[in-house]
Amino acid sequence: MSLGTGGGTIVTRATGIRSKRIWQGKLELTGQRPGVDKGNPEEKTRIRRSGAGRKPLEEKDPKLVEDLEKLVAPATRGDPMSPLRWTCKSVRKLAEELGEMGHKIGRQKVSELLAALGYTLQAPSKTKEGGNHPDRNAQFEHINSTALAFQQAGQPVVSVDTKKKELLGDYRNAGQEWQPKGEPEQVNVYDFIGPGGKVSPYGVYDIFRNEGWVNVGVTHDTAEFAVESIRRWWHRMGKVQYPAASELMITADGGGSNGYRVRLWKVELQKLADETGLHIHVCHYPPGTSKWNKIEHRMFCHISENWRGRPLSTLETVVNLIANTSTQTGLRIEASADETCYEPGKKVSDELLCSIKLDKSTFHGEWNYTIHPKGR
Repeated sequence: MSLGTGGGTIVTRATGIRSKRIWQGKLELTGQRPGVDKGNPEEKTRIRRSGAGRKPLEEKDPKLVEDLEKLVAPATRGDPMSPLRWTCKSVRKLAEELGEMGHKIGRQKVSELLAALGYTLQAPSKTKEGGNHPDRNAQFEHINSTALAFQQAGQPVVSVDTKKKELLGDYRNAGQEWQPKGEPEQVNVYDFIGPGGKVSPYGVYDIFRNEGWVNVGVTHDTAEFAVESIRRWWHRMGKVQYPAASELMITADGGGSNGYRVRLWKVELQKLADETGLHIHVCHYPPGTSKWNKIEHRMFCHISENWRGRPLSTLETVVNLIANTSTQTGLRIEASADETCYEPGKKVSDELLCSIKLDKSTFHGEWNYTIHPKGR
């Protein structure tokens, strides 16, 4: 427009744009483009004239969006008559199903429609913890206040639990580790239990000192094994750090080898109290809340990170990998192998259970109790 006559030819040579397009641009600048309402501000910003181009597929096929929603809506997932009830709802599969319903559509358009409807790809979220006990929060507050009182008194507080059992041998371990290119660690194709069997790492985590002990058992995860692990922690680490301790607080899950209903757990704790002279206070987490046990996210997770991608070929390998686990926050772990054979299924008589010197707390005595040493 500024070049005047012959300007269109110059612009065509400089840009390669056809003269017809330049002429249409000149009309747009002067508001003389055919079909454009000069009084409508929206029309002045459009590239195409209103109504130009192909109509959207959902306008040409009004039932398309409705049928797509029926296939993926949460309300139809439990319906056995839904065509995708028992299949993977990928965009390709959805496009195929819509095609069988008489709609002509590709997987890309299905993806665009799902996004417009507010659907996204999501994995299941682990949020359900089973039964929600009415005193769940109160028990957490009780554990916290008791632990702080022990800390102020200079008494030890430990969190205990059994880590996931691991196969011994050349088995695949989750995760990746640096290896020369094209030379991955060779492991067995199948995870059948071999001659090495399984190991049960039982951990004792000192909450306030950020130190842990792991007793790696090779037989059964029993209450006897659990208390023996605590005993070994006390003789190896506990009494060194707390020479004047007269009490010990243990936080544990509500189930497993250290569950609040396990009779043998209390019997073995009585033996430990008699040997050490410690008054052992036990606080169990409410049912379904084991993931809140501090040992899980302060110690066990770092052990799993340390041995990721490595086959746990021997018992010595497991012990060394655990013992060499550390963090920037100062976590220190010691470990040892426990090759004692612990027999499962030991029965505890009512008479033996009544002989335990046990005091139940006024608040949920089944979860919170103290075992005193006898004759002291």
